[in-house]
Order: sequence, then structure tokens, then C-alpha cells
Amino acid sequence: MKILAARLSLIACGVAALAVLPVAAAATSPAPTQVAPTQVAQGPLHIKVCGVAPPGFARCHAVLVLGLDRAQTVATRPDNNGRKPSPTIVPSSTPTDTATNTPVPPTDTATDTPTEVLTTTPTIVPSSTPTGTPTSTPTHVPTTTPTIVASSTPTAVSTTTPTPIAPRGYGPSDLQSAYKLPSSTAGSGQTVAIVDAYDDPTAESDLSVYRSRYGLPACTTANGCFHKVDQNGGTSYPTANGGWAQEVSLDLDMVSAICPTCHILLVEASSSSFTALGTAVNTAARLGATAISNSYGGSEYSGEASAEKTYYNHPGIAITASSGDSGYGVEFPAASQYVTAVGGTSLTRASTTRGWTETTWSGAGSGCSAYIAKPSGQADGCAKRTVADVSAIADPNTGVAVYDSYAYQGVSGWLVFGGTSVASPIIASVYALAGNQGSVTYGSYPYSHMSSLFDVVSGSNGSCGGSYLCTARAGYDGPTGLGTPNGIAGF
Repeated sequence: MKILAARLSLIACGVAALAVLPVAAAATSPAPTQVAPTQVAQGPLHIKVCGVAPPGFARCHAVLVLGLDRAQTVATRPDNNGRKPSPTIVPSSTPTDTATNTPVPPTDTATDTPTEVLTTTPTIVPSSTPTGTPTSTPTHVPTTTPTIVASSTPTAVSTTTPTPIAPRGYGPSDLQSAYKLPSSTAGSGQTVAIVDAYDDPTAESDLSVYRSRYGLPACTTANGCFHKVDQNGGTSYPTANGGWAQEVSLDLDMVSAICPTCHILLVEASSSSFTALGTAVNTAARLGATAISNSYGGSEYSGEASAEKTYYNHPGIAITASSGDSGYGVEFPAASQYVTAVGGTSLTRASTTRGWTETTWSGAGSGCSAYIAKPSGQADGCAKRTVADVSAIADPNTGVAVYDSYAYQGVSGWLVFGGTSVASPIIASVYALAGNQGSVTYGSYPYSHMSSLFDVVSGSNGSCGGSYLCTARAGYDGPTGLGTPNGIAGF
């Protein structure tokens, strides 16, 4: 496709761009609008994987990172002389060694210098030692045995199994450390539901790869931890969709990272319409979810005040919704008074007591809703509902590791993601760790527990005259809400 060709060309040139990729939508959903890549800065490519949503439909808020240091491919690793080849997308379910075309599984112990992969025993011929073969007659080299010509004293080459490449991006221990979470001891008996559109055929197997890689307990259909249903609670799964499949993998992995003892319920809507997604939310509530994450959104519309009552009004269940990935502005269902609207931050390590620092992610959504009444507990300058309530990591430049094998646009395997699609399942899982859902009234709980949050006081997500609606400050602000989790007491 033209957009993929443009993206590959940009990657090859080391140019960063923001591209909105088309989604292969089901027959019931209008085809998303294609948007050509736009150069934004030098660095990795940030790709919005779910396209553009027409009125009445939502798109996921997952942002994929490709190219340069963040791409999970052999071609982006420095070679043994410190040179970095041109980035290349490897279209396989796992990272692949480009010399042998064999899979290279991930590991934590990988270094910036990859181990050379050889499939046969090498013959080392130093150039300083004559071989006895006339220079006019080429030396015969068997096709099954590669010959390495050394320019100096030969170096022994190990024939042991090479050290594989580690996933890029933050993993479970990083996130648990950053937010001071009791993930190893809390969450038992809780069920976090993930609501997304379309089918991810490899959801369970990909989840197993992620959890195995990080030493998390297995979560499968067989052991009762994982349950996948369609929007009505059955097994008539919708049409598969690569972009939304990446969103599914992202959501499942984030729940696993934050609450590894939680059960996971995946509810797949038949399309990305608000009606289908809302029906899936109701199904998740009916099937016993204690927290429900919604990593999607679309433009506000006049009927959303009615829709929020139909689909998102579930007292005693913590429902989260991502605020967006296009900067200042409000989307639905994050605008609903019945959800916890989740903004986004940039998370980096720091030499502080906490060990981490956060600033506003420029892509997080925020602002005043045009239609939704102001919920109790929220008091600021907006006459109606203000987005967001709380926040978590979302910046693709400080992204998280995700495993997805259902190839989309030639991309699969270990990937790095950002977007408030990361933040929403994180916050839903923190609610599950806290176990307070029975006493939670929609998104109001953090407002009475602000001291149990990390306040984010710097950064902006757009232009709004410098007000708190788009600029972080001490206390409440639009892009990051009340702040990020500092343990579970704020939830």
C-alpha cells in the first residue's frame, strides 16, 4: 500500500513521522480515512494503528513505535563495530536474524552488541598466513561451511546458542517500580475486562509469550484465568483486524504487567461503533468484571449523554477510558461522568527518592466536554465534565514492551507502544489491585485521595491560553488530572 511504502521509505532515511494507518474494517463499519505520513521530528516513527474514526465510531489510542533505537528488529541493533545499520521492519512473529533467517527469541540479558549467529562451524583463514593457493585461482569454500577472512590474529567464535535480543520498552518490573504497586501480593479474585473492537485471533497465545517472557504466572483459558467472548458473551467472534489486534495485545499485556494475579476478560465488539463497543462494556459488567478498560475514543456528539447512561453507568465497577492521542481536545467515552478518564505522561528514570520522574505527554487528550454534566467531586473552571481524572505512562518515546504476532502492515513480534491506550489498562488494573470497587462511585475516588498520587507539574498537550486545561501545574490539571498512582491508596 502507498502508506506502507511511504513509511518504509521514511524509516530507511532515518526520518521520524506520524502516520495514521488504515484499518481493515468489517462490512458494518465505514472505511477509515487514509492520512499521508507527516514529518514531525528526527527520531522514531510513531504510528497510530487504528486509523481515523468517522462520526459514530471510535478508534483505538495505541501508538506504535518503529525505527531507530525503538524498533524491535535485528537491523536496528549496533553491529560489533558500533555502527548502526538502516532500520528494517522484520515481518515475522519474532525478531529474526537477517543472516540466517532464523527466529531470535527475546531475553533480558541482551546487550547493545548482538551476538553473531552462525549455523555451522566457521573456518578462519587469516590474511597474514598464505593458504598455498595461487592468487589467480580462487580458494574453494564448501557451501555448507562459511569462511571468515580475518585481517589480524584470528578470534575464536563461539558455537554456543547466541544471546537473543531483549524486548525494548518498559516491562512489568519497571511499571510496578514507577508506581509503587503491590503487584505480587494484591489482585487475587479480581477480573479486569478489556473492551476492544474486532477479533485478535492470537490474543491468548501472544499473552502467553509476554507472561512467560517476564516470569508471570500463566493466564490461559485452560486454567480459568483468561476468557475471550464476543460482544454478547458468546464465541461468534468478529472479523479479525490487525490494527485492533495490536491494541488487544497492548491491553492484555498491561493488565498482566500491573496485576499478574488478576483474571482477564477480553470482550470483542463486532465493530468500532459506539453502539457495538458500548454493548461489549455491558457484557463485561454482566460477566462479573470488577474493572473495565476502554482504550478507544471518538469525537463528542450530541447523543453521548444518553449513550453514557446506556453503556457506562455501572456503579461498583471501575471503568476507565483513555483520553486520546491527539493532544488538547475531548473525546468520548473519556468525557463520560461514569468513567475514570485517563490522561498520559512521559515516564523516565531519575536520581530521586522515587527513582522516576513524569511530565505531561503532548498527545494526551484534555479539556471541557461539550455535552456531559459535571460529576460530583470535580470542581474547576469547566461548567461541564473536565478530562482527565488521573494519568499514567503514555509517551511512545518512553513506551512499553508488547508482544503481538498477528502481523499488521508487516509488523509483528516484540514491539514498543505508547498512547493513552497504555494508561487506561494500567489504571484499571491499579483499581483491581486496590480492590475497592464496591465503594467506588465512578471516577470520584481519587479526588478524595489526592495525597496518594504523584502530582505531575510540568508539560503541555497543546494551546489553550496557558490554562490548566492543557498545561500541567501543581494539583489538578487537564492533561494529567490529579496525577499518577503512588501505590493503590488513591484507587
